[in-house]
Amino acid sequence: MAATASPGAGGMDGKPRTSPKSVKFLFGGLAGLSAGLLRQATYTTTRLGIYTVLFERLTGADGTPPGFLLKALIGMTAGATGAFVGTPAEVALIRMTADGRLPADQRRGYKNVFNALIRIAQEEGVPTLWRGCIPTMARAVVVNAAQLASYSQSKQFLLDSGYFSDNILCHFCASMISGLVTTAASMPVDIVKTRIQNMRMIDGKPEYKNGLDVLLKVVRYEGFFSLWKGFTPYYARLGPHTVLTFIFLEQMNKAYKRLFLSG
Repeated sequence: MAATASPGAGGMDGKPRTSPKSVKFLFGGLAGLSAGLLRQATYTTTRLGIYTVLFERLTGADGTPPGFLLKALIGMTAGATGAFVGTPAEVALIRMTADGRLPADQRRGYKNVFNALIRIAQEEGVPTLWRGCIPTMARAVVVNAAQLASYSQSKQFLLDSGYFSDNILCHFCASMISGLVTTAASMPVDIVKTRIQNMRMIDGKPEYKNGLDVLLKVVRYEGFFSLWKGFTPYYARLGPHTVLTFIFLEQMNKAYKRLFLSG
């Protein structure tokens, strides 16, 4: 007796069908992809571009690079500027990724990042695009002061050691050191940012007064080293990101100088 295809397992022609749940699973993770790409295109290019320009301008006529404190100051400036430029894309990113968790009647339904930016400006006003700009810039100041300055300093140290030349191996080692320093510096800031965003109201009062209060309570009740809880997975994410960022940056800088400045 011939077996018949079940309508639930496939179509009437016997071909398998992709269920809506499968499509949602495959593409649900892409929500906010355009916003994430725009954020990288605005925030990352701005901070790296400003850092490179300022670093070159503050390098001595004899090729002496700026000192570490000046490198950190340049990184802070670049980070704050990049965060300001990238905040609108980050606002759109946060909203687009959170949209799927909202009730159906509360979803905004942005089609892409540009649709999100236009609608936010029209419906809520242009200043809404920079909501949360100050804490975002504060975090960027810490992260970029650590990341950019430590990379330049590590690269300079490796070159001065005589065991490295200015190549991909040197860039790889310097960026791994930079990722380690950045992880150590940024984790306490991320804990403050996350806890303030998720804090509860207790007896009608907010759980934390400010960022310093978060740090003091975490250290008092959870221990000093809890500020770096989850260090290994955090570094496992940030390390490769830092390596790829600086390797590509170095190669693009070399290509630019070769193609446009060599003449």
